[in-house]
Amino acid sequence: MGRAKGKKYDTNLVVIGAGAAGLISANIAATLKAKVTLIERHKMGGDCLNTGCVPSKTLLRSAKLMHSIGRAKEFGIDVAPAKVNFAALMGRVQGVIKHIEPVDSVERYTELGVDCISGEARLLDANRVEIDGNIISARHIIIASGARPALPQLAGLDGVDYLTSDNLWGLQDLPESLLIVGGGPIACEMAQAFSRLGSVVSIAQRSDSLLRREEAEVGEFIANSLADEGVELLFNCKLSAVEQDKTGAVLATLANGEQRRFSKILFAIGRTPNTEDLGLEQAGVKLNSDGSIKVDAYLRSSQKNILACGDVVGPYQFTHMASHQAWYACVNALLGFVKKFKVDYSLVPRATFTDPEVASVGKLETELKREGRDYESLLFPLDDMDRALTEGEAKGFIKVLTAKGSDKILGVTIVGAHAAELLTEFVAAMKNGYGLNRILGTIHIYPSFSEANKYLAGQWKRRHAPQWALGLLQKLHAWRR
Repeated sequence: MGRAKGKKYDTNLVVIGAGAAGLISANIAATLKAKVTLIERHKMGGDCLNTGCVPSKTLLRSAKLMHSIGRAKEFGIDVAPAKVNFAALMGRVQGVIKHIEPVDSVERYTELGVDCISGEARLLDANRVEIDGNIISARHIIIASGARPALPQLAGLDGVDYLTSDNLWGLQDLPESLLIVGGGPIACEMAQAFSRLGSVVSIAQRSDSLLRREEAEVGEFIANSLADEGVELLFNCKLSAVEQDKTGAVLATLANGEQRRFSKILFAIGRTPNTEDLGLEQAGVKLNSDGSIKVDAYLRSSQKNILACGDVVGPYQFTHMASHQAWYACVNALLGFVKKFKVDYSLVPRATFTDPEVASVGKLETELKREGRDYESLLFPLDDMDRALTEGEAKGFIKVLTAKGSDKILGVTIVGAHAAELLTEFVAAMKNGYGLNRILGTIHIYPSFSEANKYLAGQWKRRHAPQWALGLLQKLHAWRR
């Protein structure tokens, strides 16, 4: 592809990668009437659609239904024993992906005005990209190449047919037994799902707790929940080697020399940025020590006209963060000559979709202590919430951290049914600068799970009620009797 006569570049913007970050970047660029070229080497929609959020939450729904059937007697319903048709279940997973695919398709983005190209992209310099022998020049480039499952340095790994969140979705038979290596969100979600579907599941975690990026109470709560459902938790457990026997089973050797046999092994120890074979060094784009692209507050790389967003940048590898960063990357690329915008990381909500769910935003207690800040902690249990009792979901808690003597919200953690939905009210409060008093003064529907937010705010209010004024009122009411 060559430049038209008199044109300095073939296109205003080249976007490499058509996952959440790349698709949003291309969409915004087209909306701003720029000429934009989107390059994807594999599947439109990236990890979230094909191997991440969509398939995993579809699997979790089937697992929850199986679990609910097992609880039927609690609700006064007699049912015959249920049986998992795993091939059909995985067929539904693929069906949901197919249903969503058109939203992320080449056809849709072409209609939006985006030039979509399938192929391997490689930077030749700061303004030129080669795709399978064709060269495109652009004033700006956005790298949104995503990340992939990380793998450990482990003896024998190359000889094992292991699973990751990438290839898990090709399974057609439910593993009789499954070892999951890791203790983060993916590990916890998949452990619960496969256990509920009928696999004998073990988690091997190098440290002494799960979900270590959450409050300490969260890891303990989820560990107890998984253990209650039959998941074996192996804490402070390191593997020294793996091998595959003639039957296809995996033999895992623990650091203490013990050898365990599992039908399958799944690695869920994090994600590695996709920066190889992109020509980054040739183009002068620098990387961080973890392999992510080094960017400034405007998401510009060491080559200022090359920007990056999404999992290839971090520090938060969430789909909603990829979309958030994409706006900044695209606007700074196309309109930065007028005004540039620093990425706002002040409020980044996150969720782990175990049952019960975990959702959080803002500071943790450990962070506030490290910063030397004065704060108060409120913990509201969900055991006696009316709606939770009617639904058979009376478990979990809401924990809110506030500034000392103030209703200003510094951090929120929720463990319970619909935690990700309940969190949004707190995110909105923090975003718009209001605190627990405003939440307390807001009418919440009865009976609903959201009442818990109001009750927690009421708990704060009672703690901070002016005792001197209440004492005077008591005397006044006594005098008026």
